[in-house]
Amino acid sequence: MRPGPTETATDIGADALALWQRLRRRAALSSLAIASLLAASKLAVAIASGSVSVLSSLADSLADVAGSGLTAWTVALAHRPADEEHRYGHGRAEALSALVQAALIAASGVFIAYVGVERLFEPAPLRHTGWALGVMALSIAGSIAVLAIQRSTLRRVRSIAIEADSAHYRGDVLGNLAVVAALLVAGRPGLAWVDPVVGATLAVVLFASSWRIVRGSIDELMDRELPDAERARVGDVIAADPDARGFHDLRTRRLGLGAHIELHLELDGHLDLVTAHEITDRVEAALKHAFAASEVTIHTEPHGLEDERLDDAVSADP
Repeated sequence: MRPGPTETATDIGADALALWQRLRRRAALSSLAIASLLAASKLAVAIASGSVSVLSSLADSLADVAGSGLTAWTVALAHRPADEEHRYGHGRAEALSALVQAALIAASGVFIAYVGVERLFEPAPLRHTGWALGVMALSIAGSIAVLAIQRSTLRRVRSIAIEADSAHYRGDVLGNLAVVAALLVAGRPGLAWVDPVVGATLAVVLFASSWRIVRGSIDELMDRELPDAERARVGDVIAADPDARGFHDLRTRRLGLGAHIELHLELDGHLDLVTAHEITDRVEAALKHAFAASEVTIHTEPHGLEDERLDDAVSADP
């Protein structure tokens, strides 16, 4: 059973949730295995060739190994159900994992920038560039394979940790292509400076990648609102119910695989409590169906009631 884009944890059942977890675990373990293989290859070639560019790529791969290992662990942790101490589940573990990955990437950038500047002032000829070119070709192929697996997974289920890993591997592909270009050019007489310059440039790319990951993780940890388009979908779902008269005080945030949606639902004031409860349950179920693995909290009020509101109310009246 393949979970669709609008199915929820309640709708799809335990079997499909297990499939979600297998997809996420497969992506994390695949990237860990490939990153480990590439790191071992680059270590041997960096020692043999003395290339700063290959060394920079090695540091990036070591960060990949650490980050992918952490991703594999937090993906498993994030999928644990809610318990007495974590009423909203463990989904935020992935955002914490992404922050650690960002720190690892930034540390790699600092190291490469230092070595690149040092080699720029004390150039050294490259050795065994053929080996270096071979391992970089292998690295490009490996990174593309990881990206393919991650993209396939992210099309079916959300994971901020895998998204961070994927952003890093996209940078890897471009960085590895730059390393290949540096190796081809730096071996020519008088152009040895190209190698450390490319290595230092890749350090800047690592810093930029780190910042993007940090920004996304902080947005989730600080309960940033869902994008306007998704908030508009909430209104569309409520408006589709014939008994809903409007809503206000909509508050949203990311919550692990899905989102937490909180709002005040407006219904006709003459309805009895049982009927109002049934309508509220129906709207809640519709929202859970529209937003995968979501948690929905609804406070029901009589339509037209004047009270202090967090945002402009959306009314179903013409």
